[in-house]
Amino acid sequence: MAQPNVKPAPLDPEAAAKAETEIAYMAKLHRVSPAIIREIVRTTGSIERSTIEREIGRGKARR
Repeated sequence: MAQPNVKPAPLDPEAAAKAETEIAYMAKLHRVSPAIIREIVRTTGSIERSTIEREIGRGKARR
């Protein structure tokens, strides 16, 4: 049985703006591009700051 193509519910404009502000802040703080932060959020499925910072640390350890 094929699964229907279901898209996640869009965030309200205030939440989306807050998330983008947080992404920009974390990107500047850790000196990485905002696209990297968005990719981490997408892969982990969490927007928690500690989770994102842990993944950034793992990425920097690989370099």
